[in-house]
Amino acid sequence: MTGTGLAEDHRINLKRGTLMETLRIGPAPLHLGAEQFMVPMRDGTRLATDVYLPPSPGRHPVVVSRMPYDKASAWMAIDRIAPRYLERGYVFVAQDVRGKFRSEGETVPFVHEIEDTYDTLDWVVGQPWSDGAVAMTGDSYHGYTQWAGAAGGHPALRAIAPRVTGTGISDMLLAGRVSCLYQASYFAHMWVDRDIHYYETDWSVRPLREVFEPAFSAIGARSAAVDAMLAGRPLVNPFASRHPFTASPVPVLHRVGWFDNLIDLSMRDHSAQLATPAWRDLAYLDADACDHHTYHLAQAPVAPADDHALDVTLLERVLPRYLGRTLDFFDVFVRGTRPVTSLSRATWFQGHDGERTAGEWPPRETVELLLHPSGSALTPTPETGARVVRWTHDPADPVPSIVKDPWVFLHEYPDESPLHDRPDVVVFTGEPTGRPLDLTGPVNAVVAVETDAPSMHLFVKLHDVAPDGSAHMICRGQALITGTSGVRVDLGHTGYRLRPGHRLRLVLSCSDYPLFAPHPGTDEDPWSATVTRPSVQTLRPAATSLSLAVTP
Repeated sequence: MTGTGLAEDHRINLKRGTLMETLRIGPAPLHLGAEQFMVPMRDGTRLATDVYLPPSPGRHPVVVSRMPYDKASAWMAIDRIAPRYLERGYVFVAQDVRGKFRSEGETVPFVHEIEDTYDTLDWVVGQPWSDGAVAMTGDSYHGYTQWAGAAGGHPALRAIAPRVTGTGISDMLLAGRVSCLYQASYFAHMWVDRDIHYYETDWSVRPLREVFEPAFSAIGARSAAVDAMLAGRPLVNPFASRHPFTASPVPVLHRVGWFDNLIDLSMRDHSAQLATPAWRDLAYLDADACDHHTYHLAQAPVAPADDHALDVTLLERVLPRYLGRTLDFFDVFVRGTRPVTSLSRATWFQGHDGERTAGEWPPRETVELLLHPSGSALTPTPETGARVVRWTHDPADPVPSIVKDPWVFLHEYPDESPLHDRPDVVVFTGEPTGRPLDLTGPVNAVVAVETDAPSMHLFVKLHDVAPDGSAHMICRGQALITGTSGVRVDLGHTGYRLRPGHRLRLVLSCSDYPLFAPHPGTDEDPWSATVTRPSVQTLRPAATSLSLAVTP
């Protein structure tokens, strides 16, 4: 859950011999043109806040971004982003959240964001350069702080534009779901103390609960978020009692990436807003065929010559797409210089085709297409026509994760077909399409599967299989199954064109390691298990289906 911009090198080998070495990244020098203030919160904690003023004097609307990744870092590129807002007549305010970089306070995510955002907005509207109208912007965690601003209900907040985020990210470490190791790793690297720490993680450590201990010892501090997860008492979710949709409504531009690993959370918020009468008419969608870090399908896999994280010139070219329609959205709802009719309720990039707009998402002209593995649309292999399909999940030999870093999925964009011949991977493949087939909307799978273990992990992926046999993921989902059949798995939403000659492929497995902790095959917590047992899964193809919206 990070930002965009010139990134530090995350691929440094920091584990040498038996000594755990970590690379500590502290606050970067403040940007020229920015003035830092230490803004007091209601409990006296002061948060470091940089203010960028437009050239024209006087009072202006203000755009606020609250982040945990260092407001002055090249990674956040605020010095490149802020001028785009200043040109439109906004003041831009960037803040390190509590406990991170130049800000004071304890380093604990989520807990204080509603109050801290409210107090920050209260400070902003009292400044001589503020006209009293505030908007918020930012990605991932600084998308979460926007939802916190909405939940706080400050009267100055006019609009938010959360990107690649969701109100549910504070629940990611909850027990009772598939244990996501890369999300735990995020908290172990980003939320230990005020700085960011880079180190190589040895995922072979057992039990898994001890995997971060060498780094914590080397750093001399621990992640409160990881400790809470391992203790079975995840951090407080402030939205459990103060959800944004119970507060006064504000316009929301949901900014999502079809290949973002948080797409399911983003679209759940969009769907929930549409289902909330007071908020429904203020929901807007801006979706792109990109991943968390803005890498785009049109350039995937990304060559070094096209990598905007390595070249500031390329970054400048990416910024208009990265900002999307945020500035126009704020001009409508914050400055009032554009009419509401200038905005489409849904704008998205249809992968392998181009930009689309509609009056709602998903568009009404879509139809539901059920693809049954027992029928002609998807054919099971290798046991064609079998009434049941069985496979063994061996925790000692899990299906390997084919992508190294899901936050930059399109940077790698791997061919996943080499995994499809494994005996513990079940594949259903359709016939080549004779015409372009547009997938536009939510994707869900209903999987009739049982296990002889106390529970199981189920990973479901939808792939595009090219004529040369290569397979690239369109969307994915996963679920923890406890003795039930006919499980519904949410694969998120997509806007994607299946080109002529290409085929759809539904792929099922019980592991994806080391992105996710392998199920031990016992009733132990995967984080604590030291003994594992192979388990046998039984699938009924005739009762398994894929539901997706296809534009005729």
